[in-house]
Amino acid sequence: MAVTTRSKRIKTAYLLLIPGFAWLFFFFFFPLGSLLATSLKRPLGDSPEAGFAYALQFSNYSQAIAEYWPFYVRAFTFAAIATVFCLLLAYPISYYMAFKAKKYKYLMLVLIVAPFFASFLLRTNAWKTILSSEGAVVGFLNFLGVLPQERILSTSFAVILGLIYNFLPFMILPLFISLDKIDKRLLEAAGDLYATGNQRFWKIVWPLSIPGIVSGTILTFIPASGDYINAELLGGISDKMIGNVIQSQFIILRNYPQASALSFTLMAIVLVFLYLYLRKIGTKELL
Repeated sequence: MAVTTRSKRIKTAYLLLIPGFAWLFFFFFFPLGSLLATSLKRPLGDSPEAGFAYALQFSNYSQAIAEYWPFYVRAFTFAAIATVFCLLLAYPISYYMAFKAKKYKYLMLVLIVAPFFASFLLRTNAWKTILSSEGAVVGFLNFLGVLPQERILSTSFAVILGLIYNFLPFMILPLFISLDKIDKRLLEAAGDLYATGNQRFWKIVWPLSIPGIVSGTILTFIPASGDYINAELLGGISDKMIGNVIQSQFIILRNYPQASALSFTLMAIVLVFLYLYLRKIGTKELL
């Protein structure tokens, strides 16, 4: 009887897993496999209208790296800079929300999430207006003489600024959750042992917030490295990222194998970076 009951439980557990595996197959593995297959196609003619045939065209990958590697470098550089500045901005905000804001911390959390109610494209277009040469911001900075090009738009600085603004909440949210979970009694106990404020921060708060830092940097860096909206709207021709190249290959040139190879290469590089990052400074919770 006990064996029959256990067998039924095992069958029930497997049945409960079917919807999840079906979701993963149809919305993750199947599109991923389709992208991989497309990246290995070869063109049947000189124009996209001629179509593509399935083949092991690995030259699509070598061409993607040889021809477009500067765009990969620019994308990862912009994403890394934006991630660092997001961390520098998010940590004091998250710390204040977790330890100082008290009953207002959830109001602050709502205000941080509020921009997500507007579309990504609309928010980036708003920055295009704010940073325009006719705007008050550029006018004031030109009055101070701190802009060497006398403009912000169509520069790398504008692209990075847009990335920081759009992805800052992705850094704040995991940091706040990590800091808010810290038992405040640990800080009180450290104070009873005559630990200074700096000692309490570096010995207690900082180590316990590392999972939030790791999660926040991953959630910020990965989407920022594949972004193309900020570079398209705020940057110039020399500020294009690999996302702009992929978008152009897919939609404008309709070179689907090349675009798929670029996308798969980007994903592979990000996964390698992610693995090395987690191995180097990751935590047991994340691993």
